[in-house]
Amino acid sequence: MQEANFPRLLIPVVERQPDRLAVIGAYDGGYRATYAEHLDRVLRLKAAFGRELSLAKDDRFAVLAGNSHRYLELWHAALFGAGVINPLNPRLAAAELEFILRDSRTRVIFADSEHAPVAERLRSTTGIEKVVLLDDGDLPHDMRYEDLLSAHAPAAADEPDEDDVVVLMYTGGTTGTPKGVLLQQRAQVSTIYHMDFMYRYFSHDDVCLLNTPMFHVAGCLGTMGTPAAGNVALIQRSFDPASTIAAVEEHEVTLLGLVPTMLSMLLTHPDFTPEKFRTVRGVAYGGSPMPEALIRRVLEVFPGAELFQVYGMTEMAAVLTCLRTADHRGERARSAGRALPGVRVEVRDPESGRPVPRGGVGEVVARSGSAMLGYWERPEETGRAFRDGWYRTGDMGYLDDDGYLFLTDRLKDMIISGGENVYSTEVENVLASHPAVQQVAVIGVPSEAWGEAVHAVVVVRDGHEVTEEELIGHARERLAGYKVPKSVELRTEPLPMSAALKVLKRELREEYRAREKSTRK
Repeated sequence: MQEANFPRLLIPVVERQPDRLAVIGAYDGGYRATYAEHLDRVLRLKAAFGRELSLAKDDRFAVLAGNSHRYLELWHAALFGAGVINPLNPRLAAAELEFILRDSRTRVIFADSEHAPVAERLRSTTGIEKVVLLDDGDLPHDMRYEDLLSAHAPAAADEPDEDDVVVLMYTGGTTGTPKGVLLQQRAQVSTIYHMDFMYRYFSHDDVCLLNTPMFHVAGCLGTMGTPAAGNVALIQRSFDPASTIAAVEEHEVTLLGLVPTMLSMLLTHPDFTPEKFRTVRGVAYGGSPMPEALIRRVLEVFPGAELFQVYGMTEMAAVLTCLRTADHRGERARSAGRALPGVRVEVRDPESGRPVPRGGVGEVVARSGSAMLGYWERPEETGRAFRDGWYRTGDMGYLDDDGYLFLTDRLKDMIISGGENVYSTEVENVLASHPAVQQVAVIGVPSEAWGEAVHAVVVVRDGHEVTEEELIGHARERLAGYKVPKSVELRTEPLPMSAALKVLKRELREEYRAREKSTRK
């Protein structure tokens, strides 16, 4: 029985409430579409994929754009079996985008006016055959999105198989290059079921603000869960505190999904007042832990709202655990919450793979119907990611007696800065390419603005001179902005090493904390 596919969720909503408002665009004059109109456009797009773009359901297509109703339609077209969506992070450097497009063998890219010039430049160095312009800008393209829709009658609303791959989403690579995560229908739909079953997150009269990037796995719950529940999706092109505050008040938003940095920016903005957020009944956040002071402020400002922290990763289609409102006080406020229904989370010894007793620190592992199929064309890395059917998160932590997960460190040395994942190895590889760098280690350090900031510790090669600014500029030319170090520490003595000749990053973090503590005295 094929229940875990997105059309099985959306089509009944359209049949039940065809004239209900489904989408509002908080941009370009305020686009609006009912559920019937939205599905009609999705099915026209699906027809165009096969007839005009010559894409089959297992062909990849890329999207390089800000949030919009057209981006939402592209997501849903993929979930209706039109193709495999490859959402690109516009903040990546051109070299990173080029690698992803070549690695995925993507032939068609959809781009808005802001990003169409980049898409056109990438055509000559990748396998891109067609650039589809999403809006009305006067820029190089092969065809326009609206022309595609108007030229085709709606395709049949067939239900795809649960095992069909619908998403190829690239994550930063611990080896220095991104990896493509293959997600099936089952994985995407399971996440919706898991969240709604435990927390009843969705009702049928909510207005959900979608301003987390649609290229990010964190946005999937909004792009799929909101329409599946029959709610209104209010789409912002991107996050901006002033426009978000205005949109929440004007459209009486009830559900927000943000990272802690965004929440902090909202609450400290001059336009913010609690009265403007009086309709908000739920605030979900993730990407990084929320500072205790910010938790207290959020609970004070939204006394009647539910507060959810979610923890997960792209490889598990976003969400593994959730921390509810009642747990945002006391010791449990430091935790990542408990596993969602349908998800199992354990802590195991990273070497032997055996379970660790409650309270003992080990590697966090998980199994769920939302798990990825694997990494695109990387069977060895896929094999290392799973052990006996359990996904190895690379995060270190422990479970208390009530099953609350506390994260203590990261095996993969991943830094979470402003909700974005930064793999230290990727940044280290770039800095190491500078001729003046002898050794380099990249760590995350506390930041009030970003949760964590990227900090590089560099040993300068004998006979060379280099400045902090020069190294930051070197990285900026080769990496996305959020991956570029916010600070660089220059050294002449070697970095601390283990017996296995690995840099002891824990010691570097402790040195940084001790130095900062001494400075504040």
